[in-house]
Amino acid sequence: MRATYITDYQCITPLGFDVTANWNALLQGKSGVRLHQIIESQPAFYASMIDTEKLNEEFSKNFSGDQIDRQDFTRLEKMLLLSLKPLVEKHPVSEETAFVLSTTKGNITLLKNRQAVPQGAYLSALAQKVADFFGFKSRPVVVSNACVSGVMAMAVAKNIIQAGKYKNAFVMAGDEISEFVMSGFNSFQAIGTEICKPYDKNRDGINLGEAAAAVFITSEPKENDKFSFKISGDSAINDANHISGPSRTGDGLFASIRNAMDEAQVSAEKIDFISAHGTATLYNDEMEAIAFNRMELQQVPLNSLKAYYGHSLGAAGLLESIISMESALNSTLIPSKNFEAPGTSQPLQIIKENQSADIRYILKTASGFGGCNAAIVLEKM
Repeated sequence: MRATYITDYQCITPLGFDVTANWNALLQGKSGVRLHQIIESQPAFYASMIDTEKLNEEFSKNFSGDQIDRQDFTRLEKMLLLSLKPLVEKHPVSEETAFVLSTTKGNITLLKNRQAVPQGAYLSALAQKVADFFGFKSRPVVVSNACVSGVMAMAVAKNIIQAGKYKNAFVMAGDEISEFVMSGFNSFQAIGTEICKPYDKNRDGINLGEAAAAVFITSEPKENDKFSFKISGDSAINDANHISGPSRTGDGLFASIRNAMDEAQVSAEKIDFISAHGTATLYNDEMEAIAFNRMELQQVPLNSLKAYYGHSLGAAGLLESIISMESALNSTLIPSKNFEAPGTSQPLQIIKENQSADIRYILKTASGFGGCNAAIVLEKM
């Protein structure tokens, strides 16, 4: 079976409009989480939001001409186009190229004050609009499975390439903060009262975030590629525990990690770093700690990036995978921001400061509403 590799990536976040800017900001411990007035009738919420004025400036700088002038683009579409443009410019699109979009809510802001559902609010329409803009010849694949979508999108691309349908794929992910999304999480009483503290004993909830990210996956890496990460194993398991609460015993995440590591043929001793989900909610962090311990991964350095980026929903898994690969390329582990004292019943090796490390095998995990869980193993080549 043909191997698949990630050989290029890009991201758009509140911390920067390219990977280098994001990496430098993380090294300095910067967070994009701020107080924002998102719902008029509610107090301000801590969230990580891209500055709209800067987004528009960056979009105007990168796109011009009749093709742009004839179309209206939503804020999310601008984020997505900016994240994908540098990759498409370097890697030609052909009939053997797949296009996969990960998002949970897409253009849901288009529904506000509407009597009927506009065409652009459908996820398939959003994917097709981006695909048409860049000239993709294949039909887009949409992955929308709550907060595991970004990790699953990479796995989907890997599997359709290995099935012989395509030689390469562009995987793109994005979500933005809206009143709808914020109201939903607030109704669960899941929103934190300050910048979140994943795995800390004083954690009290999540911060939402927004971002767009893209990766290029291929079965035919080139000699002049700056880097290459093999997608060695993946798995997605639903524990069917609860509409919003994770399995208290971590069954779904445990099975996902086990399956991904089995496919990658790596033992717990070989995993060098875990990029965890780490939402800073009471039950998610506890469930993850149990699952990692069941897999004997409690001594592996681990972080959550949620206190830097917030929880960017369908973009989170892809964005955090990109930062994990940057960690491997730079031989540097980024701390799990705001962690002070252990807050889970099972031990974890939480990263507390920037530290040097030789990283070959990365385990990226994610969990989400509806009992979904996903894991992927990335190997630096």
